[in-house]
Amino acid sequence: MYCFREFDEKEFFDELVGKYGYTYGYTAEHPNLKNAKLAEGYDAVSVTVCDFNAKLLDCFRELGVKYVATRSIGYDHIDIQHAKKIGMKVSHVSYEPDSVAEYTVMLMMMGCRRICHILDRARIQDFSLKGKLGKDLGDCTVGVIGTGRIGMAVIKYLKAFGCRVLVNTSHQKEELSGLVEYTEFDTLLKESDIITLHASASKENYHLIDKKAFDIMKNGVMIVNTARGTLIDTDALIDALEKGKVSHAALDVIENEYGLYYINRMGNCIINRQMAVLKSFPNVILSPHTAFYTRKVVSNMVEKAIQCICDMEKNVENPLIIT
Repeated sequence: MYCFREFDEKEFFDELVGKYGYTYGYTAEHPNLKNAKLAEGYDAVSVTVCDFNAKLLDCFRELGVKYVATRSIGYDHIDIQHAKKIGMKVSHVSYEPDSVAEYTVMLMMMGCRRICHILDRARIQDFSLKGKLGKDLGDCTVGVIGTGRIGMAVIKYLKAFGCRVLVNTSHQKEELSGLVEYTEFDTLLKESDIITLHASASKENYHLIDKKAFDIMKNGVMIVNTARGTLIDTDALIDALEKGKVSHAALDVIENEYGLYYINRMGNCIINRQMAVLKSFPNVILSPHTAFYTRKVVSNMVEKAIQCICDMEKNVENPLIIT
């Protein structure tokens, strides 16, 4: 197995060598056509979120790689249809939901209490109170879009704060009985003070939150996204922020982030105008796709990726194997 991005995960790969009996190589670089030869002679490559397109898949296939194991829940960064076409197996991972759920609630609280604004003024020793008045999270109605493991964990945390929680889904879950109100999608948009996204990236969910959705929302709504950037039409979000429709946005993910996050870009001119506009707003929090990033989750991701590679090699059924 050849692993891309090693600096924070190597200790976990080393710990599991004895348990799974594999050999591996590693690099801190993202996979690309220039460094793909590093994986020559290996049966599998393991990657994090990156642009894993058809050309890159072909390149690795020609080098003898049979399996791609992404150490992420989402796998929309991989051209799955092309992987199927060339007979390359692909897997993803799952991990405990609490890390992302806790981060999501943290972002909500930061927005509710205007913490970035408070800290910016504290740095210049402006300790006056004007303009710092916040609101209690427990007084908010929160619309949760996506009720997978992370969405459900977020809901349980929110109920501990006393929030009213709205959910729109075609499949009601027994675990959420008594915790949420099931509503129409437009009702969720119209009545929520905070909307948090936990849906998967798919063709059906592309730009789920678009101009029409923002128009339905109440004035002063907060948007939180710790799922995938493509769920939100960024231009529509920017317009809603400029008009004051959205009072705060807290985004751990954005559109077109591949090749941007997880790399030291100090001193670079970043070619992402939407990101530049969002960074200019004082009521927008951008974090670089780090909601998952705890020791427990990184350890989970590494072991699940290794398990999947072993299962793909042995043709063992595993729900995390995509192709």
